[in-house]
Amino acid sequence: MLTYSFSDAGSDSLYQHLYKCIKNDILARNLRAGEKLPSKRSFAKNLGISVITVENAYAQLISEGYLYSVPKKGFFVSDISMLPPEAAFSQNVSIRSLSDAIKRADMTDYTEKAYPADAGETAGLASPFGAAHLPGKIDPAGLVGTGGNLAPLIDLTSNQTDIRNFPFSIWAKLVREILNENQQELVTNPPCGGVLKLRASIARHLKDFRGISVAPEQIIMGAGTEYLYSLLIQLLGFDKTYAVEDPGYQKIARIYEKHKVACRHIPLDESGVCVPALEESGADVLHLSPSHHFPTGLVTPISRRYELLGWAARAEGRYIIEDDYDSEFRMSGNPIPAMQSIDLSEKVIYINTFTKTLASTVRISYMILPRHLADRFYRELSFYSCTVSNFEQYTLARFIENGSFEKHLNRMRSYYHRKRDLLISRIRGSELNPRAVIREENAGLHFILELQTGLSDKEVCEQALQKGLKIAALSGFYLRDTPEIEHRFVVNYSALREEQIDEAIRILCESID
Repeated sequence: MLTYSFSDAGSDSLYQHLYKCIKNDILARNLRAGEKLPSKRSFAKNLGISVITVENAYAQLISEGYLYSVPKKGFFVSDISMLPPEAAFSQNVSIRSLSDAIKRADMTDYTEKAYPADAGETAGLASPFGAAHLPGKIDPAGLVGTGGNLAPLIDLTSNQTDIRNFPFSIWAKLVREILNENQQELVTNPPCGGVLKLRASIARHLKDFRGISVAPEQIIMGAGTEYLYSLLIQLLGFDKTYAVEDPGYQKIARIYEKHKVACRHIPLDESGVCVPALEESGADVLHLSPSHHFPTGLVTPISRRYELLGWAARAEGRYIIEDDYDSEFRMSGNPIPAMQSIDLSEKVIYINTFTKTLASTVRISYMILPRHLADRFYRELSFYSCTVSNFEQYTLARFIENGSFEKHLNRMRSYYHRKRDLLISRIRGSELNPRAVIREENAGLHFILELQTGLSDKEVCEQALQKGLKIAALSGFYLRDTPEIEHRFVVNYSALREEQIDEAIRILCESID
């Protein structure tokens, strides 16, 4: 029987420690592909822990792709043959010690010799079958209807946050403190990558909560992810071919196309981006969201992640842009480890934003560049000024440093978890339930709702919108025809209010007949 000691668990919970022990044994090949693990009950009895502890550890390993389950047979080790032998140690490898970097880059005495300040978003959801396709009219205030009769719009495509969830009182207090204590810094031009104090705060947060070890200088701040995409195109080259996921967030492809760079759409399978199709595309740069794919909700397993890292490592000039847009809101287990944290070849560019965690109007995003790309950025693009104001950067830095951001994240996870559970329970307790299947509900702020209907996806979306409900069909996000995924709809619940849930379900029921 597999046995582990919990005497060295440290600050980890029991399930986190067990998860790490099993994961390390898989990476070290002590547990082989196809090997069956003990049942939850027998394993718990042998280790002297609860069944729920084993269950949570197994669930996290399954979500990351290290284990798979077979109904009525048990849990088995996944084939991770694509992982390099040194992968077992990659979690502990960093380009530079974070503590050394912070010591070297003093907050108040930042040297501009190496990186001169002046050397010369993840966004909302747009319905694929939106207003342009509809006979009714849409009011700018968010009202929908025909003729002169307008009804309030319930929007299941929006990423807007409820005004009641923004920490206004804390933010206002911090703004007053910053205005009183940091007056000189507020009127001093920051380095092109952003205020170092904020970048150091983000680096510490990533180290503690995402297992990402980077120096603050590798972090580049920008006013939204769309601005950072444009910087990356200039940094990596207009001659490169960029690949995006199909289906995917359509604005990304439009940004590449508007910059007049070649863009390829790569199909997905059950594990994410198809590597053979990626190879055939001739792409140099792959843009993907592996921890919670939009719109399918897919989580890319560890074996596919290493296949993609292998693709990037096989040729000079290949890179992966990892969009980690809502990884903070995984609803079960820990957040999925970032690809950047297992990248040994400096091929992953990590991008994240505060629009999901704070508010959709907080246009503060950042990217982490591999060391050699950071050097190139400061050599070639440092003439750009940072597009995020000092006021916002110093306030956000204080918000992270004093623990308010962590508390806010915990509160928002609980809030969204309750909202998701309430929405799903209302669906399952309604007339819609016999005709509905819910998929990919454990990661991020949207899930897939499959409905039994004889209508086309476009007809369902049109009927729902006429009745006051805006919803997006999954099929509308595909470039190619996909009859096999008809009748699946993307339900984004971040902007949905509790009092709207029953009405939204009622309209859906009426719209599929």
